[in-house]
Amino acid sequence: MPTKVQKEKRKLGWLIGCVLVTWLSFFASLTFGQTAIQFTSVVESFFNYQPDNIAHLIVQTDRLSRAIIAIFVGAALAVSGVLVQAITKNPLASPSILGINSGAVFFLVITFSLFTITSINHLVWAALLGSLLSAALVYLLGSSGNDGASPLRIVLAGAAISALFLSCTQALLIINNENLESVLFWLAGSVSNRELDTLLALLPLVAIASVAIALLTPHINLLMMNDDVAVGLGQNVYLIKILAASSAIVLAACAVSIAGLIGFIGLVVPHISRRLIGLDHRWLIPTSALIGASLLLIADVVSRFVVPPQELPVGVMTAIIGAPFFIHLARKQGAKG
Repeated sequence: MPTKVQKEKRKLGWLIGCVLVTWLSFFASLTFGQTAIQFTSVVESFFNYQPDNIAHLIVQTDRLSRAIIAIFVGAALAVSGVLVQAITKNPLASPSILGINSGAVFFLVITFSLFTITSINHLVWAALLGSLLSAALVYLLGSSGNDGASPLRIVLAGAAISALFLSCTQALLIINNENLESVLFWLAGSVSNRELDTLLALLPLVAIASVAIALLTPHINLLMMNDDVAVGLGQNVYLIKILAASSAIVLAACAVSIAGLIGFIGLVVPHISRRLIGLDHRWLIPTSALIGASLLLIADVVSRFVVPPQELPVGVMTAIIGAPFFIHLARKQGAKG
């Protein structure tokens, strides 16, 4: 049996490995595309930028912001998925499956259709409101009845609410198809054509959520036990769940407001991280953030070559990766049941 020190060293090794993979994925995002750029040119664009150099221009004005946004969105969705699965004690839970992402997109479409607002500050609040409403509806629907909430009921409620919001979104687009092109970005999910200024507008909310998660991490480990055991250990289970759920919703809403519907990152990544790291959220959360960032970076790079000279929306790529994984998990859970 490995000792505690050996286990900690193993976890640290995996974490360092994830950091290296993230860096490699980041430079791959800067290097590969319809216009291939040498690695030396990528490095030179940071230390000796020349505006008349096409390679430097592509890296600094397009691919750099795209890669940074992919890192943020992938990490945010992955951490949100970890929190949602911890709160619900359900391995099938994620922001997309519970309808949080579709609620955010629905309110974004309403904002576009009724108010013609394009400011990222307003869009974030619209997405946040939609996510909160969706989460509340999922909880109410999943906990109704004498038996209360259960992992299966929560997932079914999330699927129902997600379908409801997506149907309403499509209905709005049919009624007001003038805004179809501007909304397709959020429906398909993409990290392209976004400026870093949009990300800067989200930093205050992300910083608050990150501090809350850092403070909650030890309590989330206890939350994975039976609620009665956690209460016996002096934990305010209800408050911990509310704060963790709020942090997960903020991260998911921020990711949706900048990149649209990108599914399955929040479902797949926590399972990969738990296989590598274990159940300790002090290691699980940062590892998931790194793997989520790497996965979305890699998916974005691959999406540039699937249907050249056009690019496939990265949300489609993550769905191709995640859908079979979700079916596998569902069958596995069904066999356990």
